[in-house]
Amino acid sequence: MASSYQRLASHLEQTNTDGYLIDADGEDSNQYYLSGYHAPDNFVTLYADGDVSLLVSGLEYTRAKADSDADAVRKLSEFGYWEKAEEMDPRKARKLVTADFLANAGVESVSVPHSFPTSTADVLREHGIDVVWDEEYVLTAVRAVKSEREIAHIRETQRANEEAMAVAENLLERATVENGVLHLDGEALTSETVRERIEIELLERECGMNDCIVASGAAAAKGHDSGSGPLEANAPIVIDIFPRHKRTRYFADMTRTFVKGEPSDRIEEWYELAHEAYEAALATLQAGVTGETVDDAACAVFEAQGYPTLRTDGSTEDGFNSSTGHGVGLDVHEAPHLAQQGEELKTGHVVTVEPGLYEQGTGGVRVEDLLVVTDDGYENLTEYPTDLRVV
Repeated sequence: MASSYQRLASHLEQTNTDGYLIDADGEDSNQYYLSGYHAPDNFVTLYADGDVSLLVSGLEYTRAKADSDADAVRKLSEFGYWEKAEEMDPRKARKLVTADFLANAGVESVSVPHSFPTSTADVLREHGIDVVWDEEYVLTAVRAVKSEREIAHIRETQRANEEAMAVAENLLERATVENGVLHLDGEALTSETVRERIEIELLERECGMNDCIVASGAAAAKGHDSGSGPLEANAPIVIDIFPRHKRTRYFADMTRTFVKGEPSDRIEEWYELAHEAYEAALATLQAGVTGETVDDAACAVFEAQGYPTLRTDGSTEDGFNSSTGHGVGLDVHEAPHLAQQGEELKTGHVVTVEPGLYEQGTGGVRVEDLLVVTDDGYENLTEYPTDLRVV
């Protein structure tokens, strides 16, 4: 985390604040990144004078001492938590303890992320501590540049992701077509069944998922519609899997589009254009270009064939109705953004490239790979084939 400390120190100097403070649970990606610690309940992380300190409950103390990246770990009880909790709501007592914790560290002002609790900020200000919103999202920018260790974690998750995609494709291969619907083992093959098999495979590989997309027909054109019911034959089935590794907590992301049966000429044209846009985006991808430049390259392919994009119509529901991609790490959607107004790309950014074409009421197609930005191009972390037809 040395690079993050350097960036934080520079941020504190620019904002004239003494420390950077996070009050969140371990599910918060900034919290986990800076503390190296995961807990189900809120705890406090402070960066100040080159060190990271945690303020945790007595229950979490021994594990935080052993497992976190902190230079120091302090207990709530060291600052009179139990006495305060007898006099007031324990939730407010924790916030008062946070003020005492900061005072003990000689901190009179803090920068905080956008998700910082208003209630904590109010209590700190009441006790003479200045709280300044980090409008530069400094930790988000720091987290976007991945170390070799982080890239290895994402690659590990992506391998599990591809095994799960293979399970899904195998179900489609084994299915038969009856009355325009896929059937397997005498029953209609549904989005729910495929998702369940994907999840089982991921769990066997130390990964989990909150959701994934298995959508055919009109559902494939709706943003982040998970899909439901029987899967259609001769129509695109969009499968988008974005698991997180349970041990490392890093995500991966990949989409493939399959057709069981005979795709129409129109669907084949859509898929070919999506691939052309994908290749155009990759041709521009390297450190020093902006996310907007990459998005422009993909948009130009679709626009040349008369399809609307967000670049030409920010309210379009059809055509290329999304951005070209996004960062992936401790969050499945994070910086940088391959989109209009997208920021400059840096070596170590991990991004998706996922162009597609959609028509509401009909469906859509998409292809998505996961890539590491390098000085002169990219490394593709995705090894899964992109064939449209399922035999």
